[in-house]
Amino acid sequence: MSDVSEDEANIFMDEFEELVSNIDAFGIFVHNTTIALPMFIPGFGVAWGLFSSWSTGFAFAAISATTPELESIPPLSILFLSPFGLMELVAYSMGISRSFILIRVIFKKINLIPLIKPTAIEIGIMLALLLAGGYIEFYMLEFAQEQSLEMSGF
Repeated sequence: MSDVSEDEANIFMDEFEELVSNIDAFGIFVHNTTIALPMFIPGFGVAWGLFSSWSTGFAFAAISATTPELESIPPLSILFLSPFGLMELVAYSMGISRSFILIRVIFKKINLIPLIKPTAIEIGIMLALLLAGGYIEFYMLEFAQEQSLEMSGF
């Protein structure tokens, strides 16, 4: 998790709220897929995965900085205790590891043809995980919003 100033957190939250204001389950899937697919690119995918991890940490820090109720909750607990967080983590891990495997094979000058099928299967699994995760995340967020409205009397 990164250290974020109050100004940076507010700017991030304004952009984040605009980004997610009209997002649906399929939109979450598309967003996560655009993050995950580059992770399969040999070599680049590892660097992209590290950048994505840092970006996620920055986002968690900004959200925690602007929402005092979340300061006592460890950010990784959201990732590890939510079904969609685990699904995304597995999907991203598959991409990063495949990127590493492919770049290693390229450097060793080994034939890539036998790796096409396992890579395609992993991409299919990643897409299925992110699709299911997007719908689960969307419905969990909707449910949480409905519960907070009912609790506040609106």
